[in-house]
Amino acid sequence: MSITLTDQDKATVRTAAYGAVSLMSAADATGSPHKAATQGSIALGAATGPIGHVLAAKSKDIELKGRTVAELADQVLPALTAAMNLLKAQDSAEADNFRSTVLVALDAATRPGKGAPSPVLAEMTRKITAALDAA
Repeated sequence: MSITLTDQDKATVRTAAYGAVSLMSAADATGSPHKAATQGSIALGAATGPIGHVLAAKSKDIELKGRTVAELADQVLPALTAAMNLLKAQDSAEADNFRSTVLVALDAATRPGKGAPSPVLAEMTRKITAALDAA
């Protein structure tokens, strides 16, 4: 099955995915936030299928505003749920692809540190996963 996404749908998917990486980076403020953002973004760029094409597109439609992690989370977590809802409505396999792509990006974002992710990053991963699964 193929999916048809409007420009707004694509913006929601990109905001959700790149927002999740940004949220992890912001939560890792005392660690290596730039490395987390870089590794997470590289992982998103490696996505395949229709979602890979959406995430790879050069676009300026990602608007993440906020000075705190809480303000960023207020935008990103609902966007993740919305993205999953719109993808599930069209193709459950692409929804699964999006979910796994975001989770791989989170895993990549937590790798710059040594050892296990910090409790803060582990909790943020849990919140992002819950937002993905809320759909």
